[in-house]
Amino acid sequence: MNFANRNLKYLRRLRGWTQEEFAKKLGIKRSLLGAYEEERAAPRIDVLETACDMFKLTLDEILRKDLSETSGNYLAKRRALKLAGERAEIAFVPVKAAAGYLAGYADPDFIDELNTFTLPMLTPGNYRAFEIVGDSMLPTPSGSIVVGEKINDPESLKNNTPCIIVSRTEGIVYKRIQKNPRQKNKFTLISDNPSYYPYTISADEILEIWQAVIIISKVNTSHKWDISQLGELVSHLKEQVNLLRKKIN
Repeated sequence: MNFANRNLKYLRRLRGWTQEEFAKKLGIKRSLLGAYEEERAAPRIDVLETACDMFKLTLDEILRKDLSETSGNYLAKRRALKLAGERAEIAFVPVKAAAGYLAGYADPDFIDELNTFTLPMLTPGNYRAFEIVGDSMLPTPSGSIVVGEKINDPESLKNNTPCIIVSRTEGIVYKRIQKNPRQKNKFTLISDNPSYYPYTISADEILEIWQAVIIISKVNTSHKWDISQLGELVSHLKEQVNLLRKKIN
């Protein structure tokens, strides 16, 4: 039996590379690597030789042996090392991967496809980074990267804690979360930009919550306010204050 297709996929995941990254190292297109991994095409010998040189294997091993079984489950070991390491590896979810994340957020194979990075100031833990777009959380600019720590119990959060909320209805949003004392299964999501009104979301709709711990922004990114924008902000603030007063009364 020929295990070449399966072994290429296994070796890529073992190193934590995306298909794009591995394809570049092999000197082929990503689409061709995808065809190899999905067993729609047989890998060329020169591609297998490059992979063998990379992983110190022989052609006989990559062709005839199931490396995932003969070498032990190294993928599981690599995941364990990520969590046990002194520096936590942070999977990065760019905007272009947001739609796929909603379907694959709980799939270890999907998460392993994401690029990762580390930050020296973070203690070991379960972290994830999300790229945000839009101006709803100004002064945090669009395009910023929000690094969040996984929250398993939303009730443990303090009101107005900034979080990445992943939900079935709203997708991936960056908001401040506030608990509703009258309805325990409801949460209010608030933007820092007062031009955006708060809204309520059910706990049943929430898939994940990541408490923001670090925000990474481009140095040259700045937002300039003009007089008309400031006037609109003041008007919205007055409206929200009036709404809050009515609710309190």
